[in-house]
Amino acid sequence: MEFSILKDIVIIFALATLVNFVFTKIKIPTIVGYLITGIIAGPHVLALINGKHEIELMAEIGVILLLFSIGLEFSLKHLLRIRRIVFLGGLMQVMLTALLFFVVSRFYDMTWQSRIFICFMAALSSSALVLKVLQDRSELSSNYGRTVLGILIFQDIMLVPLLLFSNFLGPSEINVSQELIVMLIKTVVIIAFVYVGNKWIMPWLLRVIAMTRNQELFMMSVLLICLAIALMTYELGMSLAFGAFLAGLMISESEYSHNAFGNLIPFKDTFTSFFFVSIGMLLDLNFVMENIGLVAITVLLVIGIKTIVAGGTGFILGHTFKGTVMVGIALSQVGEFSFILAKVGLDQSIITSFHYQLFLAVAVITMSLSPLMIQLARPFSELLLKLLPLPSVWVNGLFPLKEIDVPELKNHTVFIGKDLTMLKLSKLAKYIKLPYISIVFDPHKVRELQKKGENVLYGDAVNESILHKAHVENAEIVAVSIGNLVSSLAIIEKVRAINKHVFILVRARDINDIEKYFEIGADQVVPENFEIAIELFERILAHKLIPQKEINNLVGSIRSDFYGIFREKGPKRQKNVLDEFPNIEISAIEVEEGAFVVGKSLAKLKLRKNAGVTLVAIKRASNIIENPGPEEVIQKDDIVYLLATYEQISKSVELFSKPETQ
Repeated sequence: MEFSILKDIVIIFALATLVNFVFTKIKIPTIVGYLITGIIAGPHVLALINGKHEIELMAEIGVILLLFSIGLEFSLKHLLRIRRIVFLGGLMQVMLTALLFFVVSRFYDMTWQSRIFICFMAALSSSALVLKVLQDRSELSSNYGRTVLGILIFQDIMLVPLLLFSNFLGPSEINVSQELIVMLIKTVVIIAFVYVGNKWIMPWLLRVIAMTRNQELFMMSVLLICLAIALMTYELGMSLAFGAFLAGLMISESEYSHNAFGNLIPFKDTFTSFFFVSIGMLLDLNFVMENIGLVAITVLLVIGIKTIVAGGTGFILGHTFKGTVMVGIALSQVGEFSFILAKVGLDQSIITSFHYQLFLAVAVITMSLSPLMIQLARPFSELLLKLLPLPSVWVNGLFPLKEIDVPELKNHTVFIGKDLTMLKLSKLAKYIKLPYISIVFDPHKVRELQKKGENVLYGDAVNESILHKAHVENAEIVAVSIGNLVSSLAIIEKVRAINKHVFILVRARDINDIEKYFEIGADQVVPENFEIAIELFERILAHKLIPQKEINNLVGSIRSDFYGIFREKGPKRQKNVLDEFPNIEISAIEVEEGAFVVGKSLAKLKLRKNAGVTLVAIKRASNIIENPGPEEVIQKDDIVYLLATYEQISKSVELFSKPETQ
């Protein structure tokens, strides 16, 4: 029995692991590692891969799963919300890019048919690569991320008319009007099917499957839906990847979409890696070396033209200068669907084999450079803002947000971030009339929040001017919830430089990042996944009818054990007495009516001896009683401030709470 495909997979995984291990050490994106792996293992270098067709098949599955997961994350409502970006922005970007490339292609010794064909191929960008990078960076839902996604969706839709157009440019004759009518009918059918599926079919179907409580059945059903709809759209003349995106949209509104997304991630990441490896295998290094000058000039032209046009499109859609640069760079590469068009063009003799090889070289090189360029887009835009004397309309965009008058605030809370956690916190602060201001780097979200009466400021919190506008120098608490680790660290460092005494609370995506946050200046770090695990653990214990007192003690011990090891390496800033005692916290507890301590003096309670806690202050109405004496009597509705470990505070909570009725 021949296991050549298994041998190819082992070679790819081994090479990819080695290359990405090195690249991770020098902080280069893994996508570039996969492309390098393909170049090394491909037929033009070491020729280690025999089953090229099988690898391409797995690569196609990877693109399908990637676009399916993007659809799951997005939702039909979000797609309808950005329809202006999809159709206006997408049409503008594709047509202007094609027009400029048609002019430039005069210098490449091609027929007019080849020039038209090449210019549309070059106008397309890589959905698989760009969306993967944005997804990894948690920037898919950002303002510029939505614009990039909208334009990419339009480009994917354009694949069908471009394939039809390639038939028109080729030697074979077709009935264009008839083909257009058929395509229009197919489009209407697909839109209707997606709407009905999203509204009624998928929620009902997934509910029925989920009720079986069989996880394997659920996973198989989700994959079946993805592949079946992708195949259906392919039979209707559209791409498999676009069909998978539509399948994801149909499931996105279902309550089971998060479960489907979580189960899909391992499959998606594995198969997507094959896609980037297969792209790398296409690059012929001999052709590149023989035509190095032409390839280099063409790469620069492609990146330059596409960045300017895509960035200009973003500017017209209302982006700031920074957003304009980031949109332009994100769409500056040649896309994977262009490979399909290129193959069709070669088969129909629209382009020569020389121009086909030139196109492949330029496409692979621009795709290889893209992850690094996207990573550098934000600091590059900030550098340009410092160096270039730009007009305010360029800096703030064509549709700038109204400047809000931020009153002089003191002892307030500053929320930085636009995720669901921060939005809920700001709503809670508004509800209890706690003085606060939010900093959100997304004009679309800021407009929505301002209409709802939220105290929100638009801007990038990395800039000190925005922090000063939010009066961070007078703030009591700053809460940071940014998906990107580097941006979060930069914000914390600048906040700490402005206000040495502010309490900085940070949400971390990974418990391994806690130490970095503390070193840069954070006071408390809440690892998202760890806190979710604790909450789930509390509910498990409650379901087992374990008394709340024991649950509090266990959770207190867990937090003390897991957070204490990081607190010992606290931030390098002005010393606080608590820094010497990493497991000790000051906690505020409200005294409930009927609690054990009500009506008793501190001398009688002997809290230090009986509970191991020290009462450092009492807040009674609007008065603060510091260092209360032994004769002080605890009253209901007092807020007591206790100095102790997590575990000791958890054990003493019941003294200040109303006794549970049996």
